[in-house]
Amino acid sequence: MKRIVFFMLSVLFLYSCKLEDKNTKITKETTKRIPEQTHQDTVLKQQFLYKPSKPIQGKLKAVVELGASGFNSFIINVDKDKNWEIKNKAYGSSLILDGKTTTKEIQLKLQAYIQKIVDFGVASEHIHFVISSGADKKDMTQLVKKELIKLGYKINVVTAEEEGQYALKSVMPKELENTAFVVDIGSGNTKISYVQGDTIVCKETFGSKYFQKNIDDNYVYNEVVKIAKNVPEKKRAQYFIIGGVPYQMAKGIRFQKERFTALHQDSIQYKSLIEKKGLKVKSGVNIFNAINKATNPKTIVFDWDSNFTIGFLLDLAY
Repeated sequence: MKRIVFFMLSVLFLYSCKLEDKNTKITKETTKRIPEQTHQDTVLKQQFLYKPSKPIQGKLKAVVELGASGFNSFIINVDKDKNWEIKNKAYGSSLILDGKTTTKEIQLKLQAYIQKIVDFGVASEHIHFVISSGADKKDMTQLVKKELIKLGYKINVVTAEEEGQYALKSVMPKELENTAFVVDIGSGNTKISYVQGDTIVCKETFGSKYFQKNIDDNYVYNEVVKIAKNVPEKKRAQYFIIGGVPYQMAKGIRFQKERFTALHQDSIQYKSLIEKKGLKVKSGVNIFNAINKATNPKTIVFDWDSNFTIGFLLDLAY
């Protein structure tokens, strides 16, 4: 009888070992097959449980960012509580193709451009034009400004500091003001912004086209580190980022059409992107790395819908 019991226990033991080995094998295979997916899901769950509130009984408003050779335009639905959602966006819409364009042609193109926004449902009094102080210095931009003024529109010139403040207003969820900051990596400059009391602090540093001035990468890296260290430690848990280079970085890892995409902190992830896109992306990633070095965030979030000009709209009376 004892021999029979011993034999049965031995069989059960061997069977359990095989079963455990089989389950271990399945677990290892699954982990090996989708490690990146598992990592991305973890990052997204940490950051994107937040969903912006939908506007209630909102108005359509439009803002146009004025450049020397083209416009970026954004149409949003916004309510009295500043809840907003993007309804339409267009980047790099060409208006002036060469320096020989006459003032009459500029006026006709502007009228056609504005009419498209009106046809979308935006009242003409809710169409606003914004230009950075840097772009305002260009001759062709001055011609466009004059024609817009003739059409009855006011041109709002904003400083780099104001750009950073407006970027934060469009990107930053109110619930995360105490733990996060905002970065806007532009071609001409980078703005790092955070809330301090009742004010928005903005620090400016190099933009992603610094390479055109033959400035050393290491010098820029160290200078950006110095600027980024101004962000209070308690606000470094995460940051939201916008700009041309971050757009390129997010483009390759976006899942579907989500508004927010978590970026990799490791610059090795962008090696092929740098090789493909060249010096502007290389310089932008250098700035990105410096910010990460100085702040050591847990998560970095790219916002597909926000722009500093939307922050300008949010600042206007309802």
